[in-house]
Amino acid sequence: MNKTESRKKLYGIVAVGLMSALVYIGNYMQIPLSDDMRVHLGNSMCLLAGLLFGGTTGGLASGIGGFLFDLFDPRYITSAPMTFINKFVMGWTAGMISRSGGIKSEFARTLTAAIFGQLTYIILYPGKSFIEQLILGNPVETAIGVMLEKAGTACINGVLAVVISVPLALALRKALKASGFGYMTEGTREKKGYFNPLTIALTAFAVIVTIGFAIRLSVDGKITAAQEEKEQSYIQQIDDLNEKVEYLYDKLEMTYPENELNE
Repeated sequence: MNKTESRKKLYGIVAVGLMSALVYIGNYMQIPLSDDMRVHLGNSMCLLAGLLFGGTTGGLASGIGGFLFDLFDPRYITSAPMTFINKFVMGWTAGMISRSGGIKSEFARTLTAAIFGQLTYIILYPGKSFIEQLILGNPVETAIGVMLEKAGTACINGVLAVVISVPLALALRKALKASGFGYMTEGTREKKGYFNPLTIALTAFAVIVTIGFAIRLSVDGKITAAQEEKEQSYIQQIDDLNEKVEYLYDKLEMTYPENELNE
C-alpha cells in the first residue's frame, strides 16, 4: 500500500471518529419533552456526516455516534443496537443521494439528500418502537399509540435536522476541499467500500445484539406478566380469607383484637 492510499484510509478513520463524536455530542444538545422523548441535534449531525463524506463514512459515523449515546444512557441502552441500524441507514441514504449525479444544482441535491435521509429515519424510528411494544407483550392498540407519539417527535427532529444540516454542509464542504479531506467531499457517487470488514462486522454485531435484546425483552415481558398474575392471585386469596374471617367474627359476635405495643 502506497503512502497516498494509507493517508486516505487514515483520513477516512479520522472522519468517522470526528463525525461520530459530533453525533454523540449532538444528542446531548436536547430539550426533553417527556421521560423518553426529546428534541435534539443528533439527527442533524447524522445528516451532516452523510452530506459531507458520503454513504459509507456518513452511515458509520451516524450509527456509531447514536449507538454510543444510547449505550451509555440507562434509559436507551436496550435500543442501542436498533439505533445503530436506523442511524446508519439515515446517514448512508443522505450520503448516497448527495453523491448522485441526477441533480445538477448542489443546493437542490444537498436538500434532497437531507430530506430523504431524514424520511428513512422517520419511518424506521416509530417502527422500532412499535416492534418493541409488541415484544413486551402490549396490545396492538398500545403499540400503535406509542408509534404515533414517537412519529410526531421524529418529525420535529427531522425538520430541525434538515434546516441545520443543509447550510452547514454547503459551508463546510468548501472549507474541507482545501484540506486533506478534500477527496472525500467530491460530489460523485462512491464506487466502492460499501461492504468492507468494518461495516460488515459492525452490522453483524448490531443485528446479533438486537436479536439478543429482542429475546430478552420478550422473556422479561413474559416473566413480568407471570409475576403480576401470581401477585393478583395472592391478593385475591388474601381478600377471600379476610372475608371468611369477617364472616366468622360476625357469626360469633366477636370483635377484632386491638394490637398492643410490647413495651
